[in-house]
Amino acid sequence: MLLTIDVGNTETTLGLHDGEELRAHWRIMTDVARTADEFGVLLRGLLAGADVALRDLTGVAIGSVVPPVTTPLAEACRVWLDAEHVVLIDARSPLPIKLHVDEPLTVGADRIINTLAASRRYERDAIVVDLGTATTFDCITRDGVFLGGVIAPGVRSSAETLFRRTSKLPATELVAPVRVIGTRTEECIRAGVMFGAAESIDGIVRRIKAEWPGGAEPLVVGTGGLAELFAPICRSFDEVDPYLTLYGLSLAYGLLARAG
Repeated sequence: MLLTIDVGNTETTLGLHDGEELRAHWRIMTDVARTADEFGVLLRGLLAGADVALRDLTGVAIGSVVPPVTTPLAEACRVWLDAEHVVLIDARSPLPIKLHVDEPLTVGADRIINTLAASRRYERDAIVVDLGTATTFDCITRDGVFLGGVIAPGVRSSAETLFRRTSKLPATELVAPVRVIGTRTEECIRAGVMFGAAESIDGIVRRIKAEWPGGAEPLVVGTGGLAELFAPICRSFDEVDPYLTLYGLSLAYGLLARAG
């Protein structure tokens, strides 16, 4: 079995792959300082909860955009999970993709992994909308070329800024309201945050499509922790694939393990 770990700025998503099947998945907070030993205890607990023996773990694939977390996490996998093969994926990894941007080494691991995953899974041009701490729009061709994209404020980040800067507005759960015109403060906030973000996503997708090279219509794929929440109110999504990045990590591990 393969353990994949996608380290984002706010949350870290983990997946346990049994061949092609995603057998289990978890989300933990990233912005909690942990030592390698603390990571080790946590990872062992998650695997034990899934009835997975350490001897059944064949390797670990890590994609991280948080460097201070990467080293202790990788060490925990080697020491506490006794994982012989721990693969770190970044812009230097020899993957069958191309980064057609001005500064390829600055492209985040998540966007690199999404490029591999979308081009292999859907085999057509795609716009991957990843709803995490930031909302990113990755422009990917069917043959695995990352054309660049857009980075916008994340939905939770925008909402938290609103709550901090307006003393009379209460913090409100991210839930889409049934109508736009709210009659209570909480409903007004939900409408502004949720529908405002949805319209922003649809608008940016529309502008990207207007600049898309060639005549192909790109597939729009929503992914990340908030993708399923926004699927009913974003008109531009063709597919919702919440664990696309974990799938990409498993692909990357297989390709790099064979090459190594």
